[in-house]
Amino acid sequence: MVGGPDSPERPPARGPGLGTKIVRGLGELLVTAGVIVLLFVVYEVYVTDWMSASKQQDANQALDDKWRNERTLHADPLDGESFARMYIPSFGADYKFAIQEGTGAQSLDVGPGHYTETAMPGHPGNFAVAGHRVGKGAPFNDIDLLNSCDAIVVETGDSFFIYRVLPKKDEVAGWAHGAGKRPQCAKVEPMLAPDEPDGGLYGKTFGQEIVLPNQGEVINPIPNQPENAAPIAQRASLMTLTTCHPRFSDRERLIVHAVMVKQYPKDPKNPGQLPPEMEEQA
Repeated sequence: MVGGPDSPERPPARGPGLGTKIVRGLGELLVTAGVIVLLFVVYEVYVTDWMSASKQQDANQALDDKWRNERTLHADPLDGESFARMYIPSFGADYKFAIQEGTGAQSLDVGPGHYTETAMPGHPGNFAVAGHRVGKGAPFNDIDLLNSCDAIVVETGDSFFIYRVLPKKDEVAGWAHGAGKRPQCAKVEPMLAPDEPDGGLYGKTFGQEIVLPNQGEVINPIPNQPENAAPIAQRASLMTLTTCHPRFSDRERLIVHAVMVKQYPKDPKNPGQLPPEMEEQA
């Protein structure tokens, strides 16, 4: 009789060995860690985008209210205050960000932030602005796609300033017969002086460069030169954008340099006016 009293006893069931338990435990930990990382990525990329979009909308509204109601616009904005607006027409009609004063976390959570020690829009020197590339609205997500001569429009309470991306280093040699022939490049030239040592004051200033995080000289009045390299009268009016590089990393910084080519004073009788450069869609 199967299973009767004369049948041999079955050995007791053995549980998983120590090695199996360790492997199983590690697997569970890795799965849990993977879920946590995934949730963190979702938060950083999507949730912070949504939060920053709301803050940016409020900042733009506050900027419009200030410009509409203040008769005298003070020149020195407070830290964290919106004071200008930037557009990049080649990124589409919806690309519009209020610029905050300062580059602390509170400012950059709202949108692009102005390095407080650098020039103001339209002034001689370097108007330098930082922005996130991933999450928190990612205003500078695509600045690596900017081409030479692409317009960057900066609006203040009384003017529109038109900056255009400078020639990239590999474009300089053939500029006059190549990219420089495009209509939007009419007022854009390589800034190096071929007859001067090292190209002169702006011999290291090109449309795009990638640097280490400690190379803060890229936002100096004359990029990549000492802060006192030249008096104000000898400085061009530049705009510099900085962001992390590559995406999802802060190992390096992606830098874009642009030169001011035009200023449009605002017409108080036409509050909705925009400069013609806004039509330069990609």
